[in-house]
Amino acid sequence: MEMSPDLIQEMAVKVSPSLIEANHILSLSLAELRQAIVTEINQNPALEVVDYETCPVCGEPLVGGRCANCTKDEPEQDATKEDLESLYETYNPPTRPSAISEEDDFDPMSLVASETRMQDSLRADLHAVLPQADTPIADYLIESLDDNGFLTIPVEAIARELGVDCERVEAVLERLQELAPVGVGARDLRECLLLQVEYLEEQQEVPEHVHEIIERYLDDLGAHKYGYIARQLHTTPEKVAQARTFIKEHLTPFPAQDNRGRTWRSPSRSVYVAPDVIIGESEGKLQAEVVEGRQFELRLSPTYLQIAAQLDLRPNDFSEDERRHIREYVSRTKLFISNVNQRRKTIHRIATALIELQEPFIREGVRHLKPLTRAMLADYIGVHESTVSRATAGKFVMLPCRRVVPFSDFFTASLSVKDVIKEIIEKEDGPLTDRQIGERLRERGIRVARRTVAKYRAELGILPSTLR
Repeated sequence: MEMSPDLIQEMAVKVSPSLIEANHILSLSLAELRQAIVTEINQNPALEVVDYETCPVCGEPLVGGRCANCTKDEPEQDATKEDLESLYETYNPPTRPSAISEEDDFDPMSLVASETRMQDSLRADLHAVLPQADTPIADYLIESLDDNGFLTIPVEAIARELGVDCERVEAVLERLQELAPVGVGARDLRECLLLQVEYLEEQQEVPEHVHEIIERYLDDLGAHKYGYIARQLHTTPEKVAQARTFIKEHLTPFPAQDNRGRTWRSPSRSVYVAPDVIIGESEGKLQAEVVEGRQFELRLSPTYLQIAAQLDLRPNDFSEDERRHIREYVSRTKLFISNVNQRRKTIHRIATALIELQEPFIREGVRHLKPLTRAMLADYIGVHESTVSRATAGKFVMLPCRRVVPFSDFFTASLSVKDVIKEIIEKEDGPLTDRQIGERLRERGIRVARRTVAKYRAELGILPSTLR
């Protein structure tokens, strides 16, 4: 068989590295984008961040709150100077709602809560029950607690530092131990466990000798000297072992870190989100703004810009390594800025389209949510469905009522049905079965199968009728 090289033409779709990077930037949330920018700045000397406001549509800097790029086509070609001045006097950027105007100095991050520290909650409680003269002592004690809840500074040293009697410090410490999670404020492990045992003795039955073992034989218990402890307490080794089991299962050497300490601060670790888009209202119209667009502007370093211009004019003045370095980082910077600006434009287009398609939901609430899919939205704005998915995944919108919702809520038609189910159950005279709830929904013009009702009820965290 004869072998010969042949040229064959074929069409194939190949994804370029620049497209991959653009899609990656588009998929980032606001927090992730900030981290990506920080990383790029640390690696790219040609990239700079300017802390002044830019247009949320095109990314150009705003001058006097106006974007010259977005308004340059609005006046007619034969407009006079007076016409232009009049235009700028009356023009309000369409993407800058009055609800978030500069006069209000509104920052969406000011509405994002932060998790309360145990020390802050404890300080508030102590200040409410102590005389004002003792609050400095309480503050000193609270800030002297370590991560496990132990007091790290001797009482005598605190009294000497504050110039007060040790008795006053002891009294405040006792109040702290009463209000804090049980065991917090102890000076050593023995005191920590004793505080917990004393608390449990008021709540339940505690096995015999537990208190004595902790107070007098804690080190021997750690060394498994059950026989010695039993002889000292005139009991059996089995009862000592039983006391040890109780201590192991019900007491903790880390009172600020166990479940009770965490629950005292918050039932669970809260997750806080920041909106990527703010929907505000201006003169009766809903308008969207991409948060990233009003916080910073990325630009090519003026130094690199100047050097790049000199490189084009006098290339022989630079070595090969210098030319390669300048071209690489200037090109990289322009591509990164372009991707960030493209992300802003895409998210703004999507948010604007959602306002047009879901305005009743934005204004009136979940009951007015219309069925909408990402494919329908992509077709509406003329992009691929994957673009909409990347641009909305993991991102959040702040509504005019200051409520922050995920983008996914705009595409979850079942939210309105769930809200009706929740209302029906809240107003029920007696426990309604899923079938009866379905009948109530049909009376309101909502046709949902019984199994679907059960599914939505479970997603709402509502128990079935037999358990309600």
